[in-house]
Amino acid sequence: MTLWNGSYPFYPGANACFPFDTTRAVIVTIFLSMLVTFIIILPGIRGRGRLFWFLRLVLGLFMGAVVLTVQFTGDWETGWVQANTSYKSFSHVQVNVDIGLHIGLAGVNITLRGNPVNQINETINYNEHFPWNFGADYDRSYSEGLEKGLPSPILYVAEKFSTQSPCAVHRQYRIAGHYASLTLWLAFCTWLMSILLFCMSILLYGGHMLLLTAALILFSLLFFFTARNTPGCPIQFGSVSLRTDYGESFWLTLATGLLCLLLGLGIIILNSVQPEKLKLIFSLDKSSEEEVWDKSRLPAEPSCSVQDVLMVPLGELCQVTATQL
Repeated sequence: MTLWNGSYPFYPGANACFPFDTTRAVIVTIFLSMLVTFIIILPGIRGRGRLFWFLRLVLGLFMGAVVLTVQFTGDWETGWVQANTSYKSFSHVQVNVDIGLHIGLAGVNITLRGNPVNQINETINYNEHFPWNFGADYDRSYSEGLEKGLPSPILYVAEKFSTQSPCAVHRQYRIAGHYASLTLWLAFCTWLMSILLFCMSILLYGGHMLLLTAALILFSLLFFFTARNTPGCPIQFGSVSLRTDYGESFWLTLATGLLCLLLGLGIIILNSVQPEKLKLIFSLDKSSEEEVWDKSRLPAEPSCSVQDVLMVPLGELCQVTATQL
């Protein structure tokens, strides 16, 4: 293998970073647009019901956005390490790089960033995705990375998750990701049903749906937890090793599940103990407001003299005094 301009010919001249994930951007944009739209009509709500309505809106949109967005995130499990390692195959040149591993429900992202970014006359800034979701072939993606001539650290980490690796973690992560994704889709459906029930003022069943949503979210975390706690495979770079821990998506999903659990339990308990307060929170207790509104539209009460006249019996009013001639 001969050199060409200081690099081996099977390496591309320019390395493109992993493209921006437009799916998450679209989801966030849709939910933010809904929030802004509802905030615009917020001044049209009278009284203290405005605050309760705004809280219900924010909490509902937050839970739906999280359950839908974490399906497409790649930071359920993350890890970083800084190491001096070889950059290319068949070369002893060492580079100082930050290596990141990001595991999601649909695959892994492997990041390689130089310290500094420009080294050995190249820009070291990679972020490669290797999927294992339905319809995707992880081993094929790995083979394509070999054909493209990706840097050695990326191929080394990606090989740990292949089906041919002695680490044998591919099957656990893939199955756990599929089941976690399925339960999250079910949780999104139950969240929609809870919103529909609350809009129809069926509060008790809406609380039950929130409890079911919380159970599904926590089950998705349990599925991922089983894959995370399987015997791992060391990812060693010289004297340092790449270790991973739960990422932002995992903790955000856990917080959302606990929030759904607390809200569901609170609605069910209030419905059995103090249903009036629950109706007040959902702006259903409008008796006092209607009473005030009706009183304001009634005419003023008549004076005492008028009342006395109106209370005179009809027979007395019809009596006629006769004068004898």
